[in-house]
Amino acid sequence: MEKNRQIANDHTILKYTGVFGGLQGLTVLIGIIRNKLVAILLGPQGVGLISLFNSTINFVFTCTNLGLPTSSVRPLSESYETKNTESLGHQVNIIRQWSLLAAIGGSLLFLVLSPVLDKITFSWGDHSRHFMFLSPIIFIMTITAGETVIIKSIRKLKDLAIITIINVAFALLTSIPIYYFFGESGIVPSLLIIAFIQLLLTIRITFRLFPPIYRIDTHLLREGKDMIRLGIAFVIAGFFTNGADFVIRSFLNKTASLWELGLYNAGFMLTTIYVGMLFSVLETDYYPRLSAVNKDIEKCNIMVNRQVEMIFLMAAPMLIILMTALPILIPLLYSVDFLPVVGMAQTIILALYIRAAKLPVAYLTLAKGDSMSFLILEAYSALLQILMVVCGYNLYGLIGIGYGLLATGIVDFIVIYIFAHKKYKYNPSNRIFRYMGIHLPLAISAYIIAQNCHGLQYWGTCILLCLISIVVSVYIYRRRQVQSDLLSTP
Repeated sequence: MEKNRQIANDHTILKYTGVFGGLQGLTVLIGIIRNKLVAILLGPQGVGLISLFNSTINFVFTCTNLGLPTSSVRPLSESYETKNTESLGHQVNIIRQWSLLAAIGGSLLFLVLSPVLDKITFSWGDHSRHFMFLSPIIFIMTITAGETVIIKSIRKLKDLAIITIINVAFALLTSIPIYYFFGESGIVPSLLIIAFIQLLLTIRITFRLFPPIYRIDTHLLREGKDMIRLGIAFVIAGFFTNGADFVIRSFLNKTASLWELGLYNAGFMLTTIYVGMLFSVLETDYYPRLSAVNKDIEKCNIMVNRQVEMIFLMAAPMLIILMTALPILIPLLYSVDFLPVVGMAQTIILALYIRAAKLPVAYLTLAKGDSMSFLILEAYSALLQILMVVCGYNLYGLIGIGYGLLATGIVDFIVIYIFAHKKYKYNPSNRIFRYMGIHLPLAISAYIIAQNCHGLQYWGTCILLCLISIVVSVYIYRRRQVQSDLLSTP
C-alpha cells in the first residue's frame, strides 16, 4: 500500500510540474507577445510607465497583505487533509476576514501615500492622481490572493490552471485595444480591468464552494492571530529579499556602469523566469500537501525526499539544455549586444542545480509555521548573497556575480540541510545524493566545455551531454516505477 502511494506521489509531482511549468511558460510567451505589442503602441516611455506602476503596486501589496498568501496555506491544508468540512469552512472565513481587513487597510494606505509614492517613484511629472486611481487595485489583489490560497489548499488545481489561462488571454485581449485607442491614458484603466477580471474568475469558483460573510467578525479575527504572526515574518523576510536585490543593483550602478547593470538584469531575469517555470509547482501543489502532514515527521520526510528526487530528475536535463542553448536564446530574446552575459548566466544555472535539491527542504519552515526560523534563514541568505556577489564582481567582473550566486547556493544548501535535520529531524534519502552524484558531473562537464570551447566542439559535446542527462533521468524514473511495482506485488 505504501509503495502504491509512492508511485502516486511520483505521478502527482510529474503531472503538476508539467502542468504548472507549462502554464508558466505559456504565461511568459503571452507576456512576450503583449510586451512587444505594447512597445509598438506606447513606445519606451509607455512601457517604462507601466513598469513603474506595477513595481510600486507590487511593493505596497507585499508590504500590506500581512503575508496571508503564504501563512494561510497551513491551516487550510490541515483542515482539508482531515476531511473536516466544518473546520475547513471556518478556516476559510478566518482567512477571508483578515484578507478583507488587509485589503481595506492596504488600499487606504496606497491612497493616502499617493503623493509620497509619486515623489519616490518618479523624477518627472505629477502622477499622484494616477496612484489615487490605482489604489483599488491593492484591494482587488489582496482579496484575489486570499481566494487563490483557498483553491490551492483544497487541491482545485485544475480550476487554478483554467483561471491562469483565461486571465493571461484576457490581459492580452483587453489591454491591447485600450492602448491602441487611448495610448498612455489607457494604462491605469487597463491595469484595473486586468486585476478585476482575475478577481471575478477566482471568486466565481470559491464563492460557490464557500459562500462569503459580508461583515467584519472580531471573533474570527482573534482566531487568526497565529496565522498573522507567521505572515508578518513573511513580510519582513520580503524586505530582506527585495533589499538584497536593491543593494546589488545599486552597487553595480555605482561601481560598474549602466551597461553592465543592463547585462546583469538580462541574464538574471532570463534564469529567474526559467526557475519560475520549473519550481512553480512547489508553491501550488507541494507546499499545501506538505503543510497538511506537517505534524507527522515520517510523512514529512517521505514527502520532502520524493519531491527533491523527482524535481532534481526533471530539472537536471532541462538546466543542461538551457545552459547549452543560451548563446542562441540571449540574442534571440534580447540582441547580440547581450552576449557578454552568457558566461554569468551559465554559472547561475549551476547554482540552480543546487537550488533544485534545496528548495523542497526549505519549505519545511513554512509548512510547520516556524516564522522565526524562516525569518532568520531568509535574512542570513540575503546578507550572504550581497557579500558573495560584491566579492565575486570585484574579483572577476560580470562572471564573478555568477560565482557569487553559486557560492551562496552551495552554502545555503549545506545550512538548510543541517538545520532541517537538527530542528525537524529531516533525513535526506540516499537517492538524493546518488542522483546529484550522477547529474552534477554532467552539468560541470557541460559548463567547462561552454567556457572553453567554441563552434562544432562546443555544440557536439554539449548536445551529447544533454542527451546523456535526458536518458539517465528517464531510465532512473522508469526504474523507480518498476521497482515500486515489484515491491507492491503480493
